[in-house]
Amino acid sequence: QVQAVESGGGLVQAGESLRLSCAVSGLTCGSRAMGWFRQAPGKEREFVACISWDGGITSYADSVKGRFTISRDNVKTMVLLQMNNLKPEDAAIYYCAVGRNHIHFASTAHVDYWGQGTQLTVSS
Repeated sequence: QVQAVESGGGLVQAGESLRLSCAVSGLTCGSRAMGWFRQAPGKEREFVACISWDGGITSYADSVKGRFTISRDNVKTMVLLQMNNLKPEDAAIYYCAVGRNHIHFASTAHVDYWGQGTQLTVSS
């Protein structure tokens, strides 16, 4: 059984930083792209960032470019999201995602496995 477990969410003030982690078990995800989506109340789940199987290709939503950095550790089967200069509009539930292919995804339709989500709250 595949499990993706996020950690690291919490309450921060605008301008602060936070790092999210996601540990994946039950799957050899070293050959899959991994990434993050987020969902704010009343909104659809949206793409945040993605990283290829070898870490060589990363992509980001325009809203987080220059502030967020995605990385992965294939030995530990983890994906990380470093979030800097957080803004109130970043507040959402963040979901770890394991993609269907090894390079990239930006749509929920291309995700095979999801974490349960971790809440980020940003106060202004």
